[in-house]
Amino acid sequence: MPDLIHFAIPAFVLLLVAEAVFSALDRREWFAPKDTAASLSMGVGNVLINLFAKGMIFGVFMFVYRFRLFELPVTGWTWAALFFAEDFSYYWFHRVSHGCRFFWASHVVHHSSTKYNLGTALRQTWTGNLTGSFVFWTWLPLVGFHPMMVMTMQSVSLIYQFWIHTEAVGKLPRPIELVFNTPSHHRVHHASDVKYLDRNHAGILIIWDRLFGTFQEEEEHPTYGLTKNIHTYNPFRIAFHEWADLWRDVRRPLPLRARLGYLFGPPGWSHDGSRKTTRQLRAEAARFGGDGSAEAATPVPAASRVSMP
Repeated sequence: MPDLIHFAIPAFVLLLVAEAVFSALDRREWFAPKDTAASLSMGVGNVLINLFAKGMIFGVFMFVYRFRLFELPVTGWTWAALFFAEDFSYYWFHRVSHGCRFFWASHVVHHSSTKYNLGTALRQTWTGNLTGSFVFWTWLPLVGFHPMMVMTMQSVSLIYQFWIHTEAVGKLPRPIELVFNTPSHHRVHHASDVKYLDRNHAGILIIWDRLFGTFQEEEEHPTYGLTKNIHTYNPFRIAFHEWADLWRDVRRPLPLRARLGYLFGPPGWSHDGSRKTTRQLRAEAARFGGDGSAEAATPVPAASRVSMP
């Protein structure tokens, strides 16, 4: 099955080069060569792994489709309905990926750069599809959307999300900002500032964040990266560092409830309060004030939360 993302790769590369040239000519500091190289390595690995993983997912979707509840004709209206349904699914996948450490262990890869540019868009997980992220879309073939349509729409969403990873585009006209995910909205999502943590999970439409209370306007310029940055350009370390940390926590001699908390609780959860979740960081920021950064919001080291949105 052809993947639209593969056809879009030449355009991705051309736009990335154009952004880098503009950044250099305008003396902006959007890029760091080693950081961009690491992001591209992650993107290449993601494409190679998905040559297998997407075939597996297609098989799962086809199996579920056998038990579909409705026969949906392939019409313009069906595609339109799928557009909203897929985007809704992406929002919840993305939101859960920030609220459950098991899924965050894959998604953290995308947030591990302290730069924000089109190269960052290509810094993708190697483990997401292999560890079940696709389950958030399995209801679509169950209700009757053909798996080919579902996976095509997933690719459309990811292609759209490429261009919003840039500082070259400021805020767009208000009607666009109200409805669509934009560079401004997504810059918030990639920030480690406490007020921005776990906000703006949109794929294409920002309406879900506005509807479900996770929207945050871009105000101060974001500080990009994790609340505990990993300081490495090694793609294997980037891909697996959180899985290694998770494993160390789960295998500690603790009660089962605590181990499950480390596995499925929010990033930053700890049985003894030695780390901080987003909710705890916000509570401390409200109590003590500060500049909105994770470091200012809490008296314990920034390492206390092993994540960021």
